[in-house]
Amino acid sequence: MTYRWTLLRAGAFRLDGGSMFGVVPKALWARLSPPDDENRIPLQTNCLLLEGGGRRVLVETGYGSKWGEKDRAIFGMEPRSVLDALAEAGVDRGDIDAVIVTHLHFDHAGGLTHLDEEGQPVPSFPNAEVIVQRQEWEDALANRSTMTRTYLRSHLDPVAAQLRLVEGDLEVLPGIRVWPMVGHTFGQQAVRFQDEAGTVCFPGDVMPTVKHLGAAYNMAYDILPYTNIQSKAALLGRAAAEGWRLVIDHEPLWPVVSVAPAEKPGQWRLEGVGGDLG
Repeated sequence: MTYRWTLLRAGAFRLDGGSMFGVVPKALWARLSPPDDENRIPLQTNCLLLEGGGRRVLVETGYGSKWGEKDRAIFGMEPRSVLDALAEAGVDRGDIDAVIVTHLHFDHAGGLTHLDEEGQPVPSFPNAEVIVQRQEWEDALANRSTMTRTYLRSHLDPVAAQLRLVEGDLEVLPGIRVWPMVGHTFGQQAVRFQDEAGTVCFPGDVMPTVKHLGAAYNMAYDILPYTNIQSKAALLGRAAAEGWRLVIDHEPLWPVVSVAPAEKPGQWRLEGVGGDLG
């Protein structure tokens, strides 16, 4: 089964560059992603809308719209959410049949809910099941993270009745497969599907931008840094061998890329699909 898909830009934001590049010295990462005066680099919350077989499936939800002025200033959040992006695509939130999230950090799961007229968080997609790895859900509720305020209950509790918890590598909907992509979190999952041109993969925060291609270019936020290196290497190798296109979740410029071997064995290069990587 194949799907038509649309890239949704659910909101630009900024995070500390040192945190985003972990052990890589600023002298190196700053050339790739120049920081602002507060040491933050530009990021995006890329999501996907899949349509096929009578279904509309959303992959990822971005940071959402529930933030106050202080948090928006800290993270440089654009006043925009996945609901805005869906509206621009002509899709009502009630028409989404399933939401697949790679993991439940605030910049991926925040859009699962929004505030109602009384200021209470409610489900953004009332007719959708929410598909997440059981490990990720349990870790989110227990707040097992390197960060103290990234698994937020206001994003999670309102959708508890809509959950479908899955475990491991499996087809969760016809033609849509998820599998563990461990490293950034214990329970992160990647998503892949077919369109008319081949395989498309949304791998989550294993490689948040195209600048994170190198083995050492991992986030200080990663809960298992070495495991993330291994997960990224396996992903890139398979993507190159099988001709996948990757959609990079936080890439602000050209998030759709293909992977090809570099001159040095065991290294890779990315090629932008539809534009220059910049």
